[in-house]
This record gives sequence, C-alpha cells and structure tokens, in this order.
Amino acid sequence: MESSETNGDYPSGKTTDVIDTESGTVSKMADDSETNWKVLSIEAKNSDTEEVNDHPIEQVRLTVPITDDPTLPCLTFRTWLLGTISCALLAFCNQFFAYRQNQLFISSVSAQILVLPVGKFLAATLPTKKIRLPRTKWYFSLNPGPFNLKEHVLITIFANAGASPVYAVNIITIVKAFYRTEISAMAAFLLTHSTQLLGYGWAGIFRKFLVDSPYMWWPINLVQVSLFRALHDIEIRPKGGLTRLQFFLVVLVSSFAYFLVPNYLFPSITALSFVCWIWKKSVTAQQIGSGLYGLGIGSFAFDWGTVASFLGSPLAYPGFAIANIMVGFILTLYVLIPTAYWTNSFEAKRFPLFSSHVFDSTGGNYNVSLVLDSATFKFNHEGYDNYSKVYLSIFFAYAYGLSFAVLAATLTHVALFHGIEIWHQTKASLKDKYGDVHTRLMKKNYDQVPQWWFYILLIIVAGLAILACEGFGRQLQLPYWGVLLAMALAFIFTLPIGVITATTNQQPGLNVITELIIGYMYPGRPLANVAFKTYGYISMAQAVGFLSDFKLGHYMKIPPRSMFIVQLAATLVASSSYFGTAWWLLTSVENICRSDLLPAGSPWTCPGDDVFYNASIIWGLVGPQRMFGNLGIYLNMNYFFLIGLLAPVPVWLLSRAFPDKKWIRYIHMPILIGATGNMPPARAVNYICWGAVGLFFNFVVYKRYKGWWARHNYILSAGLDAGVAFMAILCYFALQNSNIYGPNWWGLPLDDHCPLAHCPTAPGIKVNMCPVFV
Repeated sequence: MESSETNGDYPSGKTTDVIDTESGTVSKMADDSETNWKVLSIEAKNSDTEEVNDHPIEQVRLTVPITDDPTLPCLTFRTWLLGTISCALLAFCNQFFAYRQNQLFISSVSAQILVLPVGKFLAATLPTKKIRLPRTKWYFSLNPGPFNLKEHVLITIFANAGASPVYAVNIITIVKAFYRTEISAMAAFLLTHSTQLLGYGWAGIFRKFLVDSPYMWWPINLVQVSLFRALHDIEIRPKGGLTRLQFFLVVLVSSFAYFLVPNYLFPSITALSFVCWIWKKSVTAQQIGSGLYGLGIGSFAFDWGTVASFLGSPLAYPGFAIANIMVGFILTLYVLIPTAYWTNSFEAKRFPLFSSHVFDSTGGNYNVSLVLDSATFKFNHEGYDNYSKVYLSIFFAYAYGLSFAVLAATLTHVALFHGIEIWHQTKASLKDKYGDVHTRLMKKNYDQVPQWWFYILLIIVAGLAILACEGFGRQLQLPYWGVLLAMALAFIFTLPIGVITATTNQQPGLNVITELIIGYMYPGRPLANVAFKTYGYISMAQAVGFLSDFKLGHYMKIPPRSMFIVQLAATLVASSSYFGTAWWLLTSVENICRSDLLPAGSPWTCPGDDVFYNASIIWGLVGPQRMFGNLGIYLNMNYFFLIGLLAPVPVWLLSRAFPDKKWIRYIHMPILIGATGNMPPARAVNYICWGAVGLFFNFVVYKRYKGWWARHNYILSAGLDAGVAFMAILCYFALQNSNIYGPNWWGLPLDDHCPLAHCPTAPGIKVNMCPVFV
C-alpha cells in the first residue's frame, strides 16, 4: 500500500490507498484509528447508492464479501433440525472426550462441513407444501427452497455452542469424583444453565462497541467466513490450480489420513525430545529438553493436534499477536523460570519444575483429607497447622503471578490504546452513526434486537443463579451477595477483555482474580470459591463468545433477531447435553478421575478436572491468605499487580513519542505477559510448534505470497482441523472404544520419553522413580 495526498473531504492526517482485491475499488484509510473513525463516518454519508469496501482491516477486506440478499429464509425447519442435532452431538462428544487422558476437542468446523450435503439432501427430498399451525394464522414449510448460506451459518452458530465447553461441569466433577461427596442434580442443573446464560446481559450491553465497530474485527471468525465462501461461492477453477472447495477437500483428506499416525500408530510423535534420548540419566538435561514436563528445548512434534490443541489454530491469529505470544513465552520459560528454579526461589528444587499439582513440605503430593473437615466441607485449621503449608511447582507459582499482571495490564492497555476509540464509538452509537460497509448493510436491511430482550433474560437468569446457590441446602456454599459480586466483576471486565479478544484472538481470563477475591472474602469453602469463579469468569467469557458469534452473523449478514433466538436455543441445548453426558459418566464409570484406582490402560483420568481440583484447594480450601498473603509462601507474587498496571505505559509513551514507528503499537503487553496463560494444561512443545507454524504463515507466506494467503490460509486451517477431528472420532469408535490400541512398541506411549523431567533436584527429597540428590 502506498501513501497518498490528503483529500479535502477527509479529516486532516496521513491517509493510505486501500484496494479491494475483489471489486477493484480504491478507498482511503487514515493511518490512525481516531481519524479512521471519522473517515468511515464520511464514507457512510457519501455511499448511499453504491457500497464501498471501506473496512479498515485488510484481512477483513480480503475475506468478507460486501454483498447481501435479505430475502433468503433463515429460521427454517432445516435450521432447527440440523442445528439442534449438531449442537447436541458436539456437546456430547466434547464432554465425553474431556474426561479422557487424550483429550479431543471437536470444533464446529466438523459440523459446518457435514451439514452442507445433508442440508442439500433435505432440500431435494422434503415436501414443499406449507403447513399451517392449528388455530393460528401461522404456517411454515419443511422445504422453503434451496439450502442457503444463511441457514448454514445459523446451523454453525448452533454448533459453536455445542463446541464450547461448559465450565460449571468441572464443579460437578470435582464434587463427585475428587472430593467424593454428593450434589443435588437440580442444583447442578441450574448451576450449569445459569452460568452459561448470564453472559447474554453483558453481550447486549456492549454489542455496539464490540460488534458494530469495524476495529473489533474478531480474526477467529475469518476462518469460518472463508470456509463458508469455499463451500457456497460459485468459483471457476484457475488454470493449473484448484478452487477453494477443491483445496479444502485435498487438505481434509490428507489431514484425515495422516492423523492415523499420531493418533493410533505412533502417539509419541506428538512430543519428541532428542535431548532426553541423549542424556537418559540426567535429571537436569531432561528438565531442559522435555516438551511435556520441562522447558522443551529441542522438543518438536509432527502432529497438527499438538500445534492447535490448546492455543487454537495459529493460522487464525494475527501475526503481531503470535509474535507477542512467542516473545512472552521465551521470556517466561527461558529466562524467568530457569532463573527462579536454579536459584531455588520459593524452595523450587524440592518440587517438579513444571506441575499443576500441590505439594507438602516433604516434596510429596498434598494430602487434602488432613485439612478438610468432611462433616462441614470446610477448612480444618487444626489439621492444617499439624500438617504442612501448600507448595507449588515454580512454574505454577509464577503462572499465578503472571495472571495477576495480565489482569492489571488489560485495564491499562485498553484505557491507553483504545480509550479514545471507545469514546468516539460511544458518541457515534448515541447519535446512530455507523461506520463500515458491513454495519451499514446490517442497519439498512434488518431490525435490531431490542435491548430489553437482553435485560429481561439477565434478570431471570440472575434469579435462577441465586436460587441454585441459596437453595438445595446451600450445597454450593456461595451466598446471594457472592453471585451479585461475581456478576459485577463480569460486567466490569467484559468490555476490556472483549476489545483484546476482538483484536488479537487472545482472551485473558478472570479465573484467578475471581478466586482471589472470594478467597479473601469467604475463605475455607472450596465450592463457594469455584462457584464464584464460574459465575464471574464464565459469564464474561460467554458474553465474549456470544459477541463473537454476533460478529460472525454481522459478516455473513444474518438478521440479528434470528441470531439471538438461535444463540439462546443453542445455549440451552448445549448446556443440557454437557450436563447430561457428565452426570451419566460420573455415575456409570467406576472410579472415574481416580488414577490410583483405575485399571491399567483406562483412559478416564480427567486431566483438566485435576487442574481445576487443585485450584479449588489453593484458592478455596486453604485460601489466598495462606498462599499469597501474609500467612503464605508466595506473598511477593502480589507485586505482579503493580508490574502489570505499569507495563503498558512505556509502550504507549513510545508510540506517542514516535508515531511513525508503527511497530511500537504492536507491542501488546497483556498478550506478552499472559503468553503462557494456557500452561498448564498446554506444554512447551505445544507453544514451540504453534509458534513455528504461526510465524511462518503469518509473516513469510503473508508477505511473500499474499494472494495465496488470502485465498487459502483460512481454508487450510479449517481442513486440517476437520481431518483431525474426523479421524479421531473414527479411531475411537472403531478401535479404541473396544480397547484396541496401536502396536506395542517404543512409539506407542503418549509421552516424550523423559521420565526424569518431573523429578526434584533438592538434596534428600525422595520421590518414586527419581534419583535422590545428596
């Protein structure tokens, strides 16, 4: 893109010619967001007769069409039938696999692909006769015409809900499987649904900022937009090349065929470490080289599941976000953690370098039964005083410290870098001014969702949440004021976290700050802590998820009221399916989640719930005062709040001092500080492979082969994801469900063959299968 002279019709400032690759239209974009907002307002006034693709984000201009056909039917019988089935099946499969050692996440892309031929089949076979509802003037048709794009999008919104995990199920799991006590089925049911539905209120309040604004572009949605276009657009195959659909099918089949290797024949290929092969008896070398239990230097994998399983597809991330994450990952894992460990900070050498478990002073696993009063399900002070303080691995300790910093940095970053933009958007929304082409089309063609719909739903769900906590013998331990406080936190943080998610594809969580607040205010009650965390954190996360789906509908020109109805229905179906699947498994699989009692080879080890359980001990049972307060070992971690609060300031000052240095604004401190926020359960090898793939495609390919990138990048991501998901499902139901696993050889274990990486190195600490240092 080349600079142009300032046009008198535009606000003063430097502008850039932007060429739409599909229409050939040239429009002018200013180089700063404040001017761009004014530019877009002027474009909106001057384009009454012909729409101009004036979106300020290049990736959006290259991916999202600016056409719309408002006559296409949306909420059809096919939408409801295929959407409900897709949502329920995805929810069942994802919860089913969540309890297994090798967790499998099946994304909505799988349903997005499969429903297209089914939808076309229904369009070809269902009767077209209209059916009138008895005693009403309403009627509908089982087959209103050809299966169309908007039906497909709404079915995918259903599937998105089914693919989104239900956090409250973790509470039910730790109560029944880890604490080994009971919870009312109705209390659990209300907990599951109310936590998922609360987010609608916050989504309604902030949708003008996070959906209508063109700068909130939600990069993750471009993958699905690209796939929709590949599946529906009529495209002529270029000479010597492939159409986007043909390219997608080639990638899908290749990914499907190859995943048989890491999933069945050679599972060890998901994490390899040549350092451990060379130094087989060195604890230090294996700590450095292990990609699963150490720093991962020299570790690698040949598996798309390793690349995308915890952080998502790197092809869907903006390049600057990947760069920030990898810089933060390197600084954390290769500077901070080694320095802290080998200087024995917080007695680090007595425990594993990387672990999410809690330990006692001897280096052994913490015996929770000694500090939990089984009669009252509260903290046992005397037992704790006679036993031991709670210790963490050095990585886990600093993971909490960094999460403190991320939260503070999020607020500062959004205020400094997006404060003016949010203010202008606020004024524009109050004056009913809308910016880019997509927002203009949506406002022109469709009725908006009344704000009171969101408010009524918020009030009803808040009442159900209070009933779940205060009723049923107060099994969840959380009083009504705790629910209201959690809601207030979610309200405060939805906008800043939504801004970061919508621009970087990274979503900072509220899990730690919610645990910290209720841990101080209401200590010694593990279930109150996790319930508060879920209402505060997940209602915010759900709001961000709803807003992301609204943006997808915005790009695909789906009527907002249809979006609202489908999202609400899908959330109810998904929550019920997740709850039903979890309750069934927890009551039917003997010794589920209890690794010490499971038979050899049993997959029901619940690794994600194990992390959740240990967090409930740290924050809920023992409490933050005995962990990070004046009675704890990790008091100094609180300085990370101050570090995070100040971290974005130097970057902001530099960006103001050197406005021509555009790269400075791409230094994103919340993302950089929170780079390792997915560890655990993610491991070093996941980050290394994810970063390598992401940097290659979003810098090398994007800069050198932009035409190929615009045409194929997101299609490649969708094809790889879908191939892995289909093969994993096939392998499970055809082989692994009958305990038929791969050939018994060195590569069969799902391990990186670094058995000493988890060993402590302090003198005199005895751990099973580890050498004792002297």
